[in-house]
Amino acid sequence: MENAAHAEPPTDRAERYAQVRAEIAAVIAGEPNVIARLASASSLLAQAFGERFFWTGFYVVDPDKQNELVVGPYQGTLGCLRIPFGKGVCGACAAQRQSIIVPDVHAFPGHIACDARSNSEIVTPVFDREGALAAVLDIDSTRFDAFDAIDQLGLEAICADLLTTD
Repeated sequence: MENAAHAEPPTDRAERYAQVRAEIAAVIAGEPNVIARLASASSLLAQAFGERFFWTGFYVVDPDKQNELVVGPYQGTLGCLRIPFGKGVCGACAAQRQSIIVPDVHAFPGHIACDARSNSEIVTPVFDREGALAAVLDIDSTRFDAFDAIDQLGLEAICADLLTTD
């Protein structure tokens, strides 16, 4: 595998997502530990899209409180420690079990501001092999309207592989 930090990234975002997906798959192949898999994914995504992604990380479903997310592996400034299902963008994604793109987080009802510099956000669910929600991938940008369908498709493809492949 070519080192992600030294590879020349493709200019097309869809191609970049495909490249990062392949890199993540290569790194996590055979790794059974969920934290190691998520940490590797957040690192590679942050490196690949550093100019666009302000905060890149996971909130995992707390095994003791099945209706609450707890901060997991991430790249960026301090994250919120816990988020109840249904609260903020991450909690809404967890409750709805589908990706959410928010062009302006300040206009999102109940938005939880972990860092006031975030202006837009995309959150994508991560399911385990049995189809249960295991985590959400949260990506914030300091730019307004930073995410679109290209990001959603790319991130959903990556998240679909994280806990369902060997």
